[in-house]
Amino acid sequence: MVEHLANFVKAFVPIFFTVDALGVLPIFMGLTEGIERADRQRIVKQSLITALLVAVGFVFLGKTVFGLMGITVSDFMVAGGVMLFLIAALDLVSGEKSARRGVQTIGAVPLGTPLIVGPATLTMSLILVDVYGLAETLAAIVVNIAIAGLVFLSADFLMRLLGQAGSRAVSKVASLILAAIAVMMIRKGLPEIMAFVSK
Repeated sequence: MVEHLANFVKAFVPIFFTVDALGVLPIFMGLTEGIERADRQRIVKQSLITALLVAVGFVFLGKTVFGLMGITVSDFMVAGGVMLFLIAALDLVSGEKSARRGVQTIGAVPLGTPLIVGPATLTMSLILVDVYGLAETLAAIVVNIAIAGLVFLSADFLMRLLGQAGSRAVSKVASLILAAIAVMMIRKGLPEIMAFVSK
């Protein structure tokens, strides 16, 4: 029992930092700025379900599916980075939030994946399963996704605290952060792809 708990804690910590719920919170606030509370709650629920399904599915099927399709983690990072950059660019240049026009889907993409559960979390999960065990890793994933949900639900309080002007300012800053994350994902993925192609 003690060993299982220790393995859970050891799996929990790296996943906590790759999920980075606090880091994603400003982006969540930016994407949902101006959206009604009930809709934001639906978005949170959708993001958590998506993140959980993607993470658990990847733990069981990731290596097999990626191997069969010839997809590498680097490919996944570049694709996710391009998608995030486009979302961020639209938010920055548009007077109206692009997320508002896609309120039915932003919980799944980009919040559920690749923001809550992205390439780093998926890759880390596969590593941790081999090191600490399947049950411990799955438990760590579930708890971290639940924590992300609690953090997102606190956004209502923060939005009231900031007011409309502050919320809009956070929205624009979040779009810049999102663009930077996208560039980082592409930057990390491309060299590995180029190294693979040059072999």
